[in-house]
Amino acid sequence: MGAEQPSTFWRVASEWLDEDQQRTWRAWLTVSELVPRALDAQLQRDAGISHAAYVVLAMLSESPSRSRRMSDLARRANQSQSRLSHTVARLEDRGWVRRERSTDDGRGNLAVLTDTGWDVVRSVAPGHVDAVREAMFAPLTTEQTHALGEALQAIVEQLDPDRSQRIEIAVEPEG
Repeated sequence: MGAEQPSTFWRVASEWLDEDQQRTWRAWLTVSELVPRALDAQLQRDAGISHAAYVVLAMLSESPSRSRRMSDLARRANQSQSRLSHTVARLEDRGWVRRERSTDDGRGNLAVLTDTGWDVVRSVAPGHVDAVREAMFAPLTTEQTHALGEALQAIVEQLDPDRSQRIEIAVEPEG
């Protein structure tokens, strides 16, 4: 029985992350907590909104019509339909978004960025970009930024091989 313990230990130990993988994984967990927290703080300070609400506004601002189907917006904003509905309701209360019935099929609902909402995006975006740059890129060299981008893209390729979960890179919003 004593001879089985070491073999069981080494079998289990070989399934664990190695030291470099563990360090990288824990750094990712920390970054994935701290970056959104820093962005939330900046957006709360500058506009009184959460990062999740800002992402909804940004996704709407990137559409040429400043509108998106709620289902598409939920995917782009990485929110459940229920959470998005609550987020949009809060933005509606501020006059930044309104809901409309889709004219395409009459069944779906659209979230539409109002002119006031567009003004909010335009006023908050520069500070948000600065906060992203400070949190994500200021500590990195150009080479590290490139390597991080390649590493993250490799993970995206692994997790989304059919490209169904990806959001295209937005072009400069019009207006």
